[in-house]
Amino acid sequence: MTKRITGIDFARALAIIGMIIVNFKMVIGSEGSGWALDFAELFSGRAAALFVVLAGVGIGLMTRKAYESGDSAPLLLARKRLFNRAAFLFVVGLTYYWIWPADILHFYGVYMLVTLLVIRWKPRAVLRLAVGLVLLFPLLSSIFDYESGWDFVSLDYLDFWTVEGFTRNLFFNGFHPVIPWVAFMLLGLWFGRQRLNDDAFVWRVGLVATGVFAAVCLFSWEAQSLVPPSADLSAEDIKTIFGLEPMPPLPLYMINGGSLALAVTAACILLTRRWEASFPVRSLVGMGKLALTFYVAHVVIGMGLYEVFSGGPLGGATATFSVVYALLFSLGCWVFALLWGRYFRAGPLEWVMRKVTD
Repeated sequence: MTKRITGIDFARALAIIGMIIVNFKMVIGSEGSGWALDFAELFSGRAAALFVVLAGVGIGLMTRKAYESGDSAPLLLARKRLFNRAAFLFVVGLTYYWIWPADILHFYGVYMLVTLLVIRWKPRAVLRLAVGLVLLFPLLSSIFDYESGWDFVSLDYLDFWTVEGFTRNLFFNGFHPVIPWVAFMLLGLWFGRQRLNDDAFVWRVGLVATGVFAAVCLFSWEAQSLVPPSADLSAEDIKTIFGLEPMPPLPLYMINGGSLALAVTAACILLTRRWEASFPVRSLVGMGKLALTFYVAHVVIGMGLYEVFSGGPLGGATATFSVVYALLFSLGCWVFALLWGRYFRAGPLEWVMRKVTD
């Protein structure tokens, strides 16, 4: 079995904290202006992208030995286990869709199924497929109406529970559509098949990814300021095309999110190798191992507690309150992980998933 790379768990903890901040701001409230909105915006679309890339890295590490040996038996066993986990996550995500329409888990399950189809592919072929899917999305957007099914004022998807609406949402215009979001998991699979025990290689990937991220940010800012609105291209169109928002997930956003995810992952791998024994690193690694539990908990418990004790509907709080609450909830998750890790190796939901799927 491949030795666990603790930097992946460390990065997963950061991804979960970022997703909690973004989701609390979106659901609990974003009124007002100031540092909180800017702070939350740093994680918008990027924390979720990191979460998905890390899943791909995990799959790559889990299947690397079998892939390199060419032995079909252990690879078949791994594929069966991953298929079961994909089905588990798909079902779990849909069970609470009615309280959390922005769920990523049911998308995540389908990403895993797509990834399993290419598990035997060479890393370069996987990377080419990821690029192709990123480029496919704008083509689909020119053919189909991206806004179909949406009420963007309330963020409700009006025909989600119909065959047509569900399929459209899942593959094209949901919060995290398979096309092109599965490219993040494929990018992770590619990275997980690389020489992650070679610090020099990880450094190179991190530096290149950081350079790409910075270049895309600079291009986005410059393009939005230099391209003038016209009769054919409104200011909103310019912001959509050249911006870095996750909806719609156009190539600039995908490249930006993917490159940042690789940079953060590389940095976390190097950081944990140097300071693995330190308490901050060990504690966040433990938190990352409970990522699935905390993802579900931040919706069911975090948002649920606010709705119960606030006495009012969701969406009316200030951005400052939402971000501070998100940070406090993340602190609570960190403390829970510390206590839980003293007695158990797997988180509550992680344990259930393994019992059901292994």
